[in-house]
Amino acid sequence: MELSLLYVMILLLNIFDFSSGITYNKGDTEKRFACASEGFPQKNEIIKLYLSSDDLKIQCFFQSEIELTSKEFLSVFTSGGLAPSLGIINSTYTGIFHFNLTLVSDRVYWLIDIPRENITKNTDIAAVEEWLVRITLQHGLNIYTTEGTLLDSVREPILQWKLGTIMTKNDISKLYPHVVDLKTTKCPCANDVVLLGFIMNTTVDGVYIGLSFSGFWNYDDTTWYNLTDMVYSQVGEEHTELSMVDMVLTNHFLVILTSLGLFISGDLRYTSSSVLMFSRADFCGFERVDYIKGKLWYNERCFANGEHFEVDYVTITFERNRTLSEASSCFYSKEPFLEWLPCLPPISKGMKTILSTVVTFLVDQEQSSGVYLFHNQKNTTVSVRILKNNKPRLIQKFPLFLFPSSFSSPVGMTFHPRSHFLYAYGNQVWLSIDGGNTFELIADFHDDIIKNTYHSFYTSDITFVSRSGKVYLTKAGLGRYSKIGSISDKIFTLYYDHMGFIHKLTPDHFEAGGSLAAFGNSKGIFGQAPDMGFETALAPQYITLNEMIFYAYVPENEPKESIYTKKFNDIHLGKLIHSRKTGTAYIKKILQHNTPEGFLSSVIAEIIDPFGIEEVHESSCLSSSLSINQAGNFSYKLSLQLQTSGVTSSFQDSDIEKTVVIPGYSSFLITRILDNENALAIATMPETVPHNMTFLKGSWFLYNFGQRDGRTWNIHSKPCNYWFQQHDDSLSLNVLKYIDLGKSHTLKIKVIPNTKGVQTLEIPLLKVVVGNPNLLEVKVEGYFDDADSYLMEISAASKTLRQGSTSLAFIVWGASTECLVTTFVPTLKSSCSYLKSMHHIPSEIIPLKDWISGVHMDSQGFNMIKVLPINYKPPSNMGIAIPLTDNFYHADPSKPIPRNLFHKSKKSGKFKQCANVSTREECNCTNDQKFSHAVAFSDCREKVPRFKFPVTQYPISLEIYSEDGHIPVETPYLVTVTEVNNRENWNLKHTVPENVKKMKDYLESILHAPVYNPLGLNLSIKGSELFHFRVSVVPGVSFCNLGEEFQIYVDEAPLPFPGHTLIALAAAVLLGGLIFIAFLFQIRNIHPWDTCKNLIRTNNVNSTNIAAN
Repeated sequence: MELSLLYVMILLLNIFDFSSGITYNKGDTEKRFACASEGFPQKNEIIKLYLSSDDLKIQCFFQSEIELTSKEFLSVFTSGGLAPSLGIINSTYTGIFHFNLTLVSDRVYWLIDIPRENITKNTDIAAVEEWLVRITLQHGLNIYTTEGTLLDSVREPILQWKLGTIMTKNDISKLYPHVVDLKTTKCPCANDVVLLGFIMNTTVDGVYIGLSFSGFWNYDDTTWYNLTDMVYSQVGEEHTELSMVDMVLTNHFLVILTSLGLFISGDLRYTSSSVLMFSRADFCGFERVDYIKGKLWYNERCFANGEHFEVDYVTITFERNRTLSEASSCFYSKEPFLEWLPCLPPISKGMKTILSTVVTFLVDQEQSSGVYLFHNQKNTTVSVRILKNNKPRLIQKFPLFLFPSSFSSPVGMTFHPRSHFLYAYGNQVWLSIDGGNTFELIADFHDDIIKNTYHSFYTSDITFVSRSGKVYLTKAGLGRYSKIGSISDKIFTLYYDHMGFIHKLTPDHFEAGGSLAAFGNSKGIFGQAPDMGFETALAPQYITLNEMIFYAYVPENEPKESIYTKKFNDIHLGKLIHSRKTGTAYIKKILQHNTPEGFLSSVIAEIIDPFGIEEVHESSCLSSSLSINQAGNFSYKLSLQLQTSGVTSSFQDSDIEKTVVIPGYSSFLITRILDNENALAIATMPETVPHNMTFLKGSWFLYNFGQRDGRTWNIHSKPCNYWFQQHDDSLSLNVLKYIDLGKSHTLKIKVIPNTKGVQTLEIPLLKVVVGNPNLLEVKVEGYFDDADSYLMEISAASKTLRQGSTSLAFIVWGASTECLVTTFVPTLKSSCSYLKSMHHIPSEIIPLKDWISGVHMDSQGFNMIKVLPINYKPPSNMGIAIPLTDNFYHADPSKPIPRNLFHKSKKSGKFKQCANVSTREECNCTNDQKFSHAVAFSDCREKVPRFKFPVTQYPISLEIYSEDGHIPVETPYLVTVTEVNNRENWNLKHTVPENVKKMKDYLESILHAPVYNPLGLNLSIKGSELFHFRVSVVPGVSFCNLGEEFQIYVDEAPLPFPGHTLIALAAAVLLGGLIFIAFLFQIRNIHPWDTCKNLIRTNNVNSTNIAAN
C-alpha cells in the first residue's frame, strides 16, 4: 500500500495545473471518472446524467490503467484531503458542487446528493439548455478533468409526450429492408435529445420515428413510435405510399413532412393529453409527387429564456417551378406555424423578373432579414431582403451576390447553429460571415456534390458528405477543411451529440465516435485520417533555408477535364507535406498559375523537419557533375560529366519525376531519360535557370517527390497548433451575456501558439466577426505578450434602444481542423437578463429560521414578525372594519373571512393561488411563495415584518442583482412608489439634485405619478396594520421592468380617528360635571361626606343592638 500511495502522490504532483482558466486544445482529455445518476456507473462510458423531479444523486469512481482498485484510489485521495468537484455549466450559469469527503466503509465510489432547487427552481416545461458537467479531482486545479452532460428530463418538451404508438424491437426490425434513407433532427437546446426518421420505399406505408434522450449512444435506448394513424386521421385511409420525407424539431414544435402533406404538432410546452396531436398545413395544388421532393429548412437556435424578438421560422421548398395557379414553390412560417406564406414577396406590375428556382430561404434572426439562394440555367445567386412585420420586402438589403459559373449545382444553404456563419453548398462550398452580402470559396469538389451538412455547436465542427460517400471536415468560420474519410454504407446519416461526438446512424445499428480519447474528433468513426495528396510528382524549390515552394506537375498530355486532379487546391492549406524518406513542411499558401509550363499550381511551405535527399546508391547520377542547356521552349537538357574514372554514373528510369535542386538557382523536374548521360527536365523558375553552366558533384542534389513506384509523399492534417484560453468567469464555450441599456461587457481571449519549428508571425492570430454590427458598439484591442501568446480584449456596449441578439465569433484563422476549439462564439443580447432583478434590503435582517418560527425579538424585546390572521385584508381609507382591497393574505378558503360585514367589503377580495380550491393545502403554496413579498402570491403570505407605531424615516434601500453581482440603485434609475392596496397615511422624503430635477419633472408629466430619487429615499407611515408597497424603476433607463415589493405591518398604534377624540371629550365632560356638582354642594352647604359618616355610624349602632338582644 505504501508503494501505491507513493505512486499516486508522484502522479498528482506531475499533473497539477494551476491555470486560472480552462485551456483547450492541449491534447485528448483523459477520462478518469465514471459517473452515473441512474444505477452504478459503467467503465469507459460517456457521462450522461439526468435531472428528475427528485434530488440529483451522482456516484463516481476513479478509472486507472494501473492495478489499483477504485476503492484504493478513493482511500488515498480522501486521506490526502482530495475529493472530486462537479461543475454544472450552461451559457448563463456555472455552479460548483463538492462530493462528500467523508468515507463510508466498503464504498468504492464518491457520492454527491444535490437538491434539485439548488440547480434550478423551475419545473415548467420549456426549452431549456442541456448542461455540461465537468468533474475534476479538486476544484480550481485541472486534475483528471472529465466532461459529460446533464439533461433536465422534467422540463425538456419533447420528452413529455407520447408521439404515437410505441413499437417493439421486433416491429422495427421488420422495416429495415424497406428503408431507403434516414433523417435526423435534434432539440436546439439539448442536442442529446434527437429524433431519427425512416424514409420508406413504396412497398411499406407509414411514418416511423425513433426518439433518444441520450444522443444515440445505445440503439436499445431508442424509443420507436408509429405515427401512421395520426397521418391517416388527417388525410383519410384511402391514400397509399405514405412515408416520412423530412422533419424539424424547433424549440417548441415538431414539424414533419410526409409524402401526404406537412404536419405540425401542438405546442410541446402545454401537455393537454399524453399523445401529441398534429394538424395538417394545406398547400393548394401540391400533391404526393411534390411532397416527396420537398425539403424543410431551419436556422437552428436555442431560445432558452426566450425573448419576444426570438421566434423560430421553418421553410419548405418544392423542386418544381410554380404555375400560374400557385403562389410559390417555397413557403415559410413562424411559430406556431399556422399560416404559411410565399417566400417571395408579391411583385408589382411592370417589374421585370428573371425566373429562378428558390433553392433555399432562411430567416436571419440576428439581422432581421431573409436570405434566398436562387438558381437557374445561367447562374446561381444570393439575395438578402429586409423583413418587415416578419415578411420580406421587395427592396434588397445588399446587392445581389453572383456566384461564378463553376458553382453549377447548388444543393442548399444553412446557418451554423447559434452563429452567423452562412454556408452555401453543392459542388462547391461557400462561406459568408456578413449575412449573405459576400461569400468566400472554401472548397471546390468539381464533379462531386455535397448532399448533406452536419453541425456541432459545441466543437464548431461542420461535416460535409458528398454523393460519392466522401466526408470532409471544417470548423465554423475557418477558411480551410480536411478530408476525414469515406462511408461505404448505402443507407446512413451522421449526427453530432451535445458534446460534439459524431455518430453514424444506420437503420439497424448506431456507431458512436469510438473511444473516449476521440473527444471532439471524428477519428472515432473514420479511423486513420486519409492521405490528402494527389497522384502527381512534386518539384521542390528552395526560397530560403526554412521555406520552399512545391510545384505540382501536370503532364503535357493530361486531359483537360482531369487537370484539376493534378493541382493543389484549398484542402491543402494548413496541412503538412510528409516525405516517405524523411522531412515535413507546413503549407502556408496555395498558388494557382499558368506558368511555368507543366506547373499549374504550387504551395509555399515552411520546413519543420528537413527533407531527405537521394543517396548515390539510390541515384548513381549524383556521382557526376551536371550541366544544363536549353532543349526547347520550355524544356532543358541535363547532361552528366563523370568526374572520377571507374565510377558508374548514369541516369536511370527510376530518376524520372525526381527533382534536381541547385542552391541559388531553379530546380528541375526530370520528365524523360534520353540516354545514360542525358535527361529532359522542366524548370520551376525559368528566370533563374543557370544556362550553359556546369555544377560539380556535391553542389547539386536530388529529391524524390515522384510517384512512378508509388507516391513518395503524402499530405495530412497538421496536429493542433494553438491552445485556446478563456479569461472569463464562465466555463462555457457558448457563453450568453446580456447587455442592458447603457451598459457594457468585456470578453478576454488568449491564443497560445503550440508550433514546433514554425515561425510565429507578428500578425493578429484572431479574427473577430460581429453578426449584427448595428446592434452593439464593439471595440477590439489585441496584443502579443512576452511569451508570443496573443491576447484580445473585446468591449461591447449598447448604443440604441433597440433590443436584439448578435453572435460574436472569435476565429483562430490559422488553426488546424484537428483542434477541438478553433472558434469561440459567445452570444450578446441587447436585452434584459432573466437573472437581473431589484431587491429591497430591509433595515433589519431576519434569519430564515426565525421566519419559520415566527419569533424574532429586537433589543427591546419586541417581536418583529407578525403572523397575519387567516383571510386577512388590510384596512381601507374608510376604516379598519371596511377593507376594500382585492388581495387576501394568508388565504384559506375553508375558513371564514373576517371584517366582512359591510356590502363593499363583501364585494372585494379575490383568491389567486387559492382560487377554485376548498382548503389551504390545495393552494399548493411553496416555501418561496410563503415568504414572497409579491402581490401575486399574497394568498400564500403568512408572516410579515412588524414595526411599532409610528414608522418614521424608514430607509428604502434598493439593490440590483445580476450575474455580475450587486449594485445599489441610484440615478439614472429613478423610481415610482405605490401602495398596492390603495392605502394612504404614508409619505416619502428624498433629495433631488439639480441634474435630476429636470428628468424628474419630465417623467412625472408623462407617467402622471410622483417620481423619486432612490438614493436616500425614506418612508414614514402614520397608519396602522399592513402596508404593501411596490417600487418600480421608470421606463427608458433599462430594458428590464425592474420592480420590487415589500411589506410593513405597523402595530401598537393609537386608536384611529375619532376614537381618541371621543374618549378625551367624554373624560373632559365627566371631569367638568364632577367639578360642577362639587361647586353646587359647596354653595348649598351640603356636606355629602358628613352625611355618609353619620349613616355608617348609625348602621354600626343598629347592628350592635341587634347582636346584644
